[in-house]
Amino acid sequence: MSADSSMKAAPESQPWWKYGHVWLVITGPVIVVIASFVTLWLALSRPDPVLAEDYYQRGLDINKTLKSADSGMTPAIKGRNHAATPVQDQPR
Repeated sequence: MSADSSMKAAPESQPWWKYGHVWLVITGPVIVVIASFVTLWLALSRPDPVLAEDYYQRGLDINKTLKSADSGMTPAIKGRNHAATPVQDQPR
């Protein structure tokens, strides 16, 4: 046997873009970069609304209104807890 017949011929090398697994590896990071730019655009084009300067006082006023209102404005938790309580046993 000669040296040429015992050695197998090496397959020809192809360019990198012809291998499917290369595109599989590249696609993931590319999608993440595109999604980050979309997120950045959304964040810059739709700013968060600013709270009113007196938001805390408004909340306190709402609580005062609810406390002084009739039973039709009873907070949900109190109304739920006393829904099955007989009328004579309900707190006043």
